[in-house]
Amino acid sequence: MIVDDSEIAEVRNFIRLLNSKKNSIVVVEGKRDENALKRLGFSGRVCQFHSFKGLTKFVDSMPRYRHLIVLLDSDRKGRYLTRRIISQLEHRMTIDLSFKRKLVAITKGKVRNVENLSSYVD
Repeated sequence: MIVDDSEIAEVRNFIRLLNSKKNSIVVVEGKRDENALKRLGFSGRVCQFHSFKGLTKFVDSMPRYRHLIVLLDSDRKGRYLTRRIISQLEHRMTIDLSFKRKLVAITKGKVRNVENLSSYVD
């Protein structure tokens, strides 16, 4: 994937903004997604959805956080899981999808999976 310097700078700003969110947790699908965020400098809390072995266990563990930032993939499965998470948690906590939209805008749609953010590491 070809990335230019302005995209790399915008991704760094995106990570800084993500790091600035307090009392929040970022949910990604799996290990590779978490590793990509960490390699870019994300230092906040990350939760891997697939480590919970189901939506019910995931939903039950989330209420201790006030703010949930959803960064699931943009494929069919990711969109389905996002809808399910929203339907289960929207009345219990704040769910933020703005970071997912920002990521699509910054990368001009090239990054459909969070793990592909690894290509933005210098």
